[in-house]
Amino acid sequence: MRKQQKGKSAWVLGMILGMSAIACQAPKENKNDFIDNSFAAAEEQYKLLSAAGERIQAFPRTLDKDGNVIGTDEWDWTGGFFPGALWYIYEHTQNEEIKKDAIKWTEALEAAKDLDQHHDIGFVMYCPYGNAIRFLGDEQKVKQYNDVLIHSSETALKRYDPKVGVIKSWNEKASWDGETLWKYPVIIDNMMNLEMLCYVSDLTGNPKYREVAVSHATKTMENHFRDDYSTYHVVDYDSVGNAIHQQTNQGYADNSTWSRGQAWAIYGFTLMYRETKDPRFLETAQRAADFYINHPNLPEDKIPYWDFNAKQEGYKSDVDFSSRELDYIPRDASAAAITASALLELGQFTDGEQGKKYIDFAKQTLETLSGPAYFAEKGTNGGFLLQHCVGSLPHNSEIDVPLIYADYYYLEGLYRLKNML
Repeated sequence: MRKQQKGKSAWVLGMILGMSAIACQAPKENKNDFIDNSFAAAEEQYKLLSAAGERIQAFPRTLDKDGNVIGTDEWDWTGGFFPGALWYIYEHTQNEEIKKDAIKWTEALEAAKDLDQHHDIGFVMYCPYGNAIRFLGDEQKVKQYNDVLIHSSETALKRYDPKVGVIKSWNEKASWDGETLWKYPVIIDNMMNLEMLCYVSDLTGNPKYREVAVSHATKTMENHFRDDYSTYHVVDYDSVGNAIHQQTNQGYADNSTWSRGQAWAIYGFTLMYRETKDPRFLETAQRAADFYINHPNLPEDKIPYWDFNAKQEGYKSDVDFSSRELDYIPRDASAAAITASALLELGQFTDGEQGKKYIDFAKQTLETLSGPAYFAEKGTNGGFLLQHCVGSLPHNSEIDVPLIYADYYYLEGLYRLKNML
């Protein structure tokens, strides 16, 4: 009996030691841990950014050369991205303090429901209010916010001329060539404002908002793309809807491809396919995506230069860049983030290996943006998440800095990837 007990004790001890050894081994890292880690870091960073916004009483946009947060008001095109980003962080973390901030900063934008000086009311209102409606779960506020979006869509239609068939982006504006005055300029960015119109058509049952969105997308499809599905930034129209100029404002040259403009195109036509199931919009999104993904000048880490053709032979700029004094071509993490978010959706609309390619590319981009080369260390970068973005190099503005819309689309990409997984 004693020998038998001793043997049993030894067996139990061996089991305990074996289990302890297993417990002491480092846990196998989940390949998708970067999503949770990034949202946790974003939660801490945005506490800093929210505090900075309170100090300056403005919506955070970027940093100045001394590292101070630069803010803007509700009439700027970027105002909605900060509260929109807060909603994505809240959705993931369920932090009630983040939720309070998201509500406060969203409602601070309400006056912008009358923003008709430019086309960006969709950016300004739908990013925060649309996310609030999805994530808040408060019926009274959802009704209030839906009313705001209906009013905002009515405002957006003020810039639509049915004879031209597109929403006017800017008022009269001179091009860089010093000769051309754009009378009815439409920029590729304007595709991003169509989602709000489609949502409000569904909400109200009134087709007029979606009809404007479809008209705008169709004419943009016809006039903003070259044969290889690269994009012009600006198309100017005459009074009956003929495209009379195809140029750039924030890109390197009229025949070059501004990387963020290409990102807007991929995203915009993907969302319009989702809303209409028009196969022409799907093909346009796919071809624009293929141009971006397969471009020979796309860096190995998939984060593009601010323009795919900057300083390349055959691309002559009307802008004098000599005052920029840069000995490198800046990357634009904002273009990467927008593209990644778009490709995650486009990949689900695309069959077979091509769809998988889009999703894999998006995931790789998000992993890169989540790494130390682009994601700021805790407590740095003014509270913004991503580094190395470009606002407008031709305007010598916001070069190699954080930008609030880069953070927004990065967080949206993480949210979409999480839901896919």
